[in-house]
Amino acid sequence: MFHCELSTRPVSGEIRPPGSKSITNRALVCAAMANGTSVLRHALDCDDTNVMVAALQKLGLSIDWRKDTNTLIIQGCGGQVPVTTANLYVGNSGTTIRFLTSVLASMQGEFVLDGVARMQQRPIHDLVEALKELGADVQCAPNGCPPVTMIANGFSRNTCQIAGNVSSQFLSGLMLAMGNSSRDIELHLTGTLVSEPYIQMTIDVLSVFGRTVRRNENNVYSSDGQQTASGAEYDIEPDASAASYFFAAAAVTGGTVTVRGLSKDSIQGDIGFCHSLEQMGCQIYYGTDFIRVQGGELIGIDIDMNAISDTVLTLAVVALFAQGQTTIRNVQHIRDKETDRITDLSRELRRLGAVVEEFEDGMKITPSKYRGAIIETYDDHRMAMSFAIAGLRIPDISISDPKCCHKTYPNYFEDLASLIDN
Repeated sequence: MFHCELSTRPVSGEIRPPGSKSITNRALVCAAMANGTSVLRHALDCDDTNVMVAALQKLGLSIDWRKDTNTLIIQGCGGQVPVTTANLYVGNSGTTIRFLTSVLASMQGEFVLDGVARMQQRPIHDLVEALKELGADVQCAPNGCPPVTMIANGFSRNTCQIAGNVSSQFLSGLMLAMGNSSRDIELHLTGTLVSEPYIQMTIDVLSVFGRTVRRNENNVYSSDGQQTASGAEYDIEPDASAASYFFAAAAVTGGTVTVRGLSKDSIQGDIGFCHSLEQMGCQIYYGTDFIRVQGGELIGIDIDMNAISDTVLTLAVVALFAQGQTTIRNVQHIRDKETDRITDLSRELRRLGAVVEEFEDGMKITPSKYRGAIIETYDDHRMAMSFAIAGLRIPDISISDPKCCHKTYPNYFEDLASLIDN
C-alpha cells in the first residue's frame, strides 16, 4: 500500500525519466538479430525489458547489462539464435511476446512463448494468422491468446495481411521479422491502425541497425531481403509515456515541470500528450532537449486519443480537475491491455467521486466532489502511476499495489516524491 503525498503548493522542477520501454525492447531485438556488437545507452531497467533480455539470453544471445550506467552491450547473432529449442517466459510484456513470436518465426527452431495469467487473455490470433500467411508453422491457444507454439523454418511466402485495429505491436513485430528475413516481404494493413506513432518508431529503430522498411499510400509495408543488419551504438530517449505523469503533476497543481531529454523531434508519439494538455489550458514550451509544461486553468475537452492511448489514464486523472466534461474517444483497443483500461479506469474514477459514462471505445468524465479512496491497480502499472497524480490534490488516496510500477518504471514513486519536494 502506498499513501499518496498531498502537494501543498504547485509542483515545479526538472526531471529526466528513464529510457523508453518501447524503444528499448525494439532496439534489443534489432541488436540481437544484427551482425556485430551493439551498445544501447539509457536503456530502461524494468520488468518488461528484463523479460526480453532473459528470453534473448535463453536463446543463446550474449548480453552484458551494466545497470549502474543503464547500458546494454549485445553481441548479435546474425539472424539465427544459437539455441533452437526453448520455452520462453514473457511475463505480461506485450512487446516481448509479439516481437519474439514474429522474429523467431523467421528463423529455425522449436519455441514456446507464454506468460502470466493475464497474458493468456491478451489477443495474438491476428499476428499468428499473418505469420501463417508467410508460411510459418505457428499456433496459439483456442481463445486466440498465448501460449504460442511454433516449429520455425523461416518464411516460404512473401506477402501477408494484418489487421491494424487490435494492437500496433502486431505490425511492429512483423516489421522486425521482415528485418530478419532474407526474402522480399510485403505486409498489407487492413482496417484502421491503432497507436500509429509506434509504427514509425519501429521503422526508425530498424533504420539505426541498417534495415529499411517502406510504406506506401495504400498501407503496404515492404522490405528488401538482401539488406544486412549491423550492430550500432544507440542513445535511447527518456520514456514519453512516463513523462506524461510529471506533465500532469504540473497541470493539476498549477506548477511548471521540465522534462529533459525529450523534444518535438522525439520518435515517441506520446509527446502528443502535451498538445492535449495545451487544449485543456496549459502552456507548453519546447526546447532542443526539453519539454516544459506550465499548468493553467483547466477546461474539459473532447478528444480522440487513439494515437496516444498509453496516456489515456493520465488524461483521465487530469480531467478530474477541469471545468466541464472531458470525453475520451476511439480507444477501444485499450480494453486488451494489462487490464481493461476503460471499465477498470471508469470504476476507479467513480471511487474518487467522479461521474463517468463508459462507452465501448472510451468514456465521458464529469468532475464532482472528491473523496479519498484506496485505488485498485489490477496489476496495471499505468493505473498506479496515474492515480498517484490525483493524490497530489485529493487527500487520503492510497495505491493498493505500488509494486506493479516495476513493469515499466520501478523508481516512479521516488522520482515523483523528489519532484514534489523540490
